[in-house]
Amino acid sequence: MTVTKEAVIETLHAIKGPDFEGDIVSLGLVSEIFVADGKVFFSITVPADRAQQLEPLRAAAERAVKAMPGVTGAVVALTAEKKGGGMERAPAPRRAASTPPPPRHAAPRAPEPQGAPAGRQSGRRDVPGVKKIIAVASGKGGVGKSTTAVNLALGLLAAGLRVGLLDADIYGPSVPRLLAISGKPQTVDGKILKPMEKYGLKVMSIGFLVEEETPMIWRGPMVMSALTQLLREVEWGELDILVVDMPPGTGDAQLTMAQQVPLAGAVIVSTPQDLALIDARKGLNMFRRVDVPVLGIVENMSYFIAPDTGKRYDIFGHGGARAEAGKLGIAFLGEVPLEMSIRETSDAGAPVVVSAPESAHAETYRTIATAVAEQLEVAGDDAAPEIIFE
Repeated sequence: MTVTKEAVIETLHAIKGPDFEGDIVSLGLVSEIFVADGKVFFSITVPADRAQQLEPLRAAAERAVKAMPGVTGAVVALTAEKKGGGMERAPAPRRAASTPPPPRHAAPRAPEPQGAPAGRQSGRRDVPGVKKIIAVASGKGGVGKSTTAVNLALGLLAAGLRVGLLDADIYGPSVPRLLAISGKPQTVDGKILKPMEKYGLKVMSIGFLVEEETPMIWRGPMVMSALTQLLREVEWGELDILVVDMPPGTGDAQLTMAQQVPLAGAVIVSTPQDLALIDARKGLNMFRRVDVPVLGIVENMSYFIAPDTGKRYDIFGHGGARAEAGKLGIAFLGEVPLEMSIRETSDAGAPVVVSAPESAHAETYRTIATAVAEQLEVAGDDAAPEIIFE
């Protein structure tokens, strides 16, 4: 049975608004509803000063939609009106003062209210079974971040580690194509998703849940809710490292990861030219701002070797990322050439690390993976600090 927006709206008419006056649809609290392959996404706008109190309203709406015929899942977020206009993510419900501290894998505490003094928060919690989580990020798109993330994950796998890969690029998921994975993930008891698997990697992406051509036109809170579900409502099992392919830039997805999970570190991908390095520097500074260790920089598309003459061309310049790493006092993890075989194997869903393991390019990625693993060993299990809110 196909789920329609109209049917969802009709269901939501049964959800009473705040103080049981009217319903959330008639009161204009429901955002644009997005339906894709049986999954329903929307947000509910509530008064900012009552957001925590009205969390049961959000839960009731989510339960009602999930119970609809044909609905395979729902992501419902609370948003709150900010003074002066705009939207913000509604804070999570606060625990009563007498409630004892949560256990290791319990839900995170709510953030301190606005105006509270700066201090370290304990909002980040581990993902059960996952020892370390690293982010692969870039300041801008088009620098080969996803290709690097996939080959890095496969390089870590080749080193004998148990590895997972989370495609956190909600707006432009490319991991399904890079690994030639199709189909829908199965669920455990209809609630927890089982990751897809390829080449020994455990993989999850929003691209498995919606069609490739479907545009993800979502507000920030919906992105954050979807990312949280992809991270926490997946049966990852026991992993040594979970590699997260971040979307480009320094937006909601990056902050969600930094605030909700103890990232062991971040790998920054850049091309050599100054313009890309400016954006890479922004991404690097963002992770530093939230106290996530930067494991190093990868210079992608570093140079080009003409296949017919063997002559080298530095199309985007060369050495910029290495110089930047030296200037900032972080590790330079390696340089990857602009090479047709890397592009061809990526487009074919057979990344070079597995399709041509004896090649020089595969060795480059394995060397980068080794350097990352060594950085994580040096950092130790207590490397992930608490995020500071100011």
